[in-house]
Amino acid sequence: MPPMPENAPLNQPRSKTDLFVSFTVLALQGFGGVLAVVQRELVEKKRWMTREQFVEDWAVAQIMPGPNVVNLSLMIGGRYFGLPGALAGLAGMLAAPMVVVLLLAVAFGGVSDAPWAQGALRGMGAVSAGLIAAVGLKLISALRSNPMGMPVCIALAAASFAGVGLLRWPLAYVLLGTGLLACGWAYWQLAQQASRAADAP
Repeated sequence: MPPMPENAPLNQPRSKTDLFVSFTVLALQGFGGVLAVVQRELVEKKRWMTREQFVEDWAVAQIMPGPNVVNLSLMIGGRYFGLPGALAGLAGMLAAPMVVVLLLAVAFGGVSDAPWAQGALRGMGAVSAGLIAAVGLKLISALRSNPMGMPVCIALAAASFAGVGLLRWPLAYVLLGTGLLACGWAYWQLAQQASRAADAP
């Protein structure tokens, strides 16, 4: 199915079965760079959310405990069908990949120390990093409508990268620091916007 135009009306899952099947297909495509697959499937193909909504939901899923794509499946399923929907999304995200991982673990166990296997793993890591970076660049345009403003968003992203990637600070501390700064700045900006809207004739 080709990607739908950005101004196309939003869709929603037809049923809990649709949620389960969609997340199963999504999970089976996500070898390594799952962020790229999630964004393409949910935003461009299925149109369950806009790019801006995806960035906001992904940010929440990112700071919650556990795998972010699993958190996202819970959020989307719960939004449309409550707890049963959240469980359907979770089951779709985990069931088939669990079987694949168990089969791969059995097959890979005997050759895991071989040089070609180690090289394959390093190559997959590089591909995964490239996919994540490409999606990040693709989604950066969604920050234009963010109340914090594009320069502040980029500065916070750079500070987070420097803290975790360069200075090796614990992720929890970096998220707490940059998260509090971002929340405070966003709250102040939204308050300013509300004040200007109230003063407008």
